[in-house]
Amino acid sequence: MWIYEKKLQYPVRVSKCDVRMAKYLIEQYGGADGELAAALRYMNQRYTIPNKVVGLLTDIATEEFAHLEMIATMVYKLTKDATVEELKEAGLGEHYANHDRALFYNNASGVPWTAAYIAAKGDPIADLYEDIAAEEKARATYQWLIDMTDDVDLQDSLKFLREREVVHSMRFREAVEILKEEQDAKKIF
Repeated sequence: MWIYEKKLQYPVRVSKCDVRMAKYLIEQYGGADGELAAALRYMNQRYTIPNKVVGLLTDIATEEFAHLEMIATMVYKLTKDATVEELKEAGLGEHYANHDRALFYNNASGVPWTAAYIAAKGDPIADLYEDIAAEEKARATYQWLIDMTDDVDLQDSLKFLREREVVHSMRFREAVEILKEEQDAKKIF
């Protein structure tokens, strides 16, 4: 189903070590509205969505995995030269004690990722509205992350991700309209 191209969807550059910012970015790695939750939500919903829009969910789920890879790269680059003392000062001491510098699916507060983040109602319209909300929440989080850093290189990658959330939201809105039209169409037997 996939062909993996060994490069990021968009270049990730950071201009300095910033452990505090890495801690905040973890929200988009393993938080409720982060990239892992989105990718798994859409991949799961594919099985109960009409064929007319199933490809959309597959496409966006796949892209969300690419975004997850970008976030992981950002966190790695922001922390690779940090001392253990700097990790502790930024509130990542517990993370270091449990995982060293390995990434782990949790949110910025350290709460582990859970499947409870995944919404799947089985009603295509309800699921797509959930997906729109998820994309808008991710867009808002990316804006707040942009606001919290003065690293223009990091801001560039975050702006790319924010804009992709906008595109996904629009595509899900289009899918809702396609399915509503199908529901409203006269059935002739």
